[in-house]
Order: sequence, then structure tokens, then C-alpha cells
Amino acid sequence: MNTAYVFPGQGAQYSGMGKDLFEASSEAKDLFLQANDILGFAISDIMFNGTDEELKRTSVTQPTIFIHSVILASLLGVKEKANMVAGHSLGEFSALTAAGALSFSEGLKLVAIRANAMQKACDLTPSTMAVVVGLEDDQVVALCNSIPNVSPANFNSPGQLVVSGSENGIVELIEKAKAAGAKMAVQLQVNGAFHSPFMEPARLELAEGIAKAQFKIPSCPVYQNINALPETNPDTIKVNLMAQLTAPVLWTQSVQKMVGDGAEQFIEVGPGKVLQGLIKRISKGIPVESLQTLNSYI
Repeated sequence: MNTAYVFPGQGAQYSGMGKDLFEASSEAKDLFLQANDILGFAISDIMFNGTDEELKRTSVTQPTIFIHSVILASLLGVKEKANMVAGHSLGEFSALTAAGALSFSEGLKLVAIRANAMQKACDLTPSTMAVVVGLEDDQVVALCNSIPNVSPANFNSPGQLVVSGSENGIVELIEKAKAAGAKMAVQLQVNGAFHSPFMEPARLELAEGIAKAQFKIPSCPVYQNINALPETNPDTIKVNLMAQLTAPVLWTQSVQKMVGDGAEQFIEVGPGKVLQGLIKRISKGIPVESLQTLNSYI
């Protein structure tokens, strides 16, 4: 059975994440300790015992999700089992690492650069995001085009689209979406307009890191956020990854493309079950499960 492994993005973190992996596997323990050395602080302690507030810091959140996802993927043998992989936003770095395009250390270093660069971009210019539910994607895109400094950010599933923009622009977008008949249009509790032109300073900084990193041919095609297409060429993967921060995440399109290319089941690897829920709405009837611990697999 053709299996697509998918990896979650920011927001899936929780206190205690990965502790069972650390205690059950010497390989996992070594990788957690390696992560502490790479980052220069004991991120494993925050993952296992940190408060929600500690885990919400962008400089912490993104590495924790990457570390949990990639270590679990390694223990599950995803590199050998996957027919295709994809990740949502940050999860694309997890997918690339799980498929062997990046080493654990290279992937984590890039995620750390990404997280810190995004935080700096957020501090530079006030901006935010909103989720719109119950309108056609084309309707939401048209609304974004009618408002300065507002653009689509995440095509999560049919009828659920996240938008990014200036604070005033998002307020206007929410009002227009409700007037157009949206079931829900609410501002998200984030301090930045991710996957939009507001992230250009972060994109430039991350691009420097990506250019220097060593990418290899992945063990299977990686469906990238920027165009929802499968890729195995390291140079093309790098170019697409450099553009990811300022472009929308085409998640709906990625899942549809994977199904069209023969995916018969999806397995979400890492914290949370967000992608499982989205995939069920994108491709009704296709088997999908979420693995957060080794116990959920054994």
C-alpha cells in the first residue's frame, strides 16, 4: 500500500512531548542530547517539563516540533517505508529530514535559524493572521486582493483558509468575510503574518542558511508547500524552500496531488492530530492516522 507520511507545523507542541521516546530508545536519547548541544540550551528539558508559555516561544516551539517529529520518524523507519512525504510549513523541514534530504543536525540548525528570523520579522513590523471558514477559497483570495497588505497564507482544507496581513487589514478582512457569509472569521493569537511578504526579512536570513546547507537526494518524493509538486532534486528543493516563508502553504493542493499520484493512506508523524483532521476533510474516505508515540505504533 502506497503510504504518505506527513509532518505537522507550529502549534502542535505540548508539555511532555518526546519523553517516552527518550526513555525507550538509546538512539532517541542520543538525538535529544545532540539537539541540546546544537541549540546551546537543554531543549529536551523544556519539551519534557516546560510550561505552555515556555513552549509557545517561537525560538522553542519550532525546534521542539521538528525534534519530536524527526526522532519519532527515525524510530519508525519512515525513510525506508515512505512512498512520499510532505510537511505543513515548519513540517516541511521535518519531512525533508525524515526522507534523508537533510541530516538531523543540518535540519535542526535551519529550523533554529528560521524560528529566530521569523521572531525578528514579527518584532520589526506589527502584523497578524486570521482563519476563514465556510467560504470558497476563490472568494477568500478575492477578498485578500481587495485589501492592501493582506494575502492568503495557508490553504488548509476546502473551506478553511488562513490569511496574513497588517493588523488593520486583517480586521477589514474579517468584516468582509462575515458579510460574505463565512461561518467563522476570527483573528488568530499570533504575533506575525506568516507565509506573507511580511516575512521577507526572515526569508533572506533563512535563504543564506539554506544555501550553505548540504542537501541530498531524498529517499522518496517530497511534496513542497510552495507548489504542491513532488521533488527529489536537491537544488530545486533548496530553491523552493527558500521561497516558503513568504508564499502560501498549498496544503489542500499537496494532499490532493499525493492522492492523485497514488497515496493510499496517510500517516501523520509528530505531536498533535491537526493534519489528520485536515486530510479527512480534503480527501474523504482515505485512511489516515496520527502517530505521536511509539506505543501508538507498536
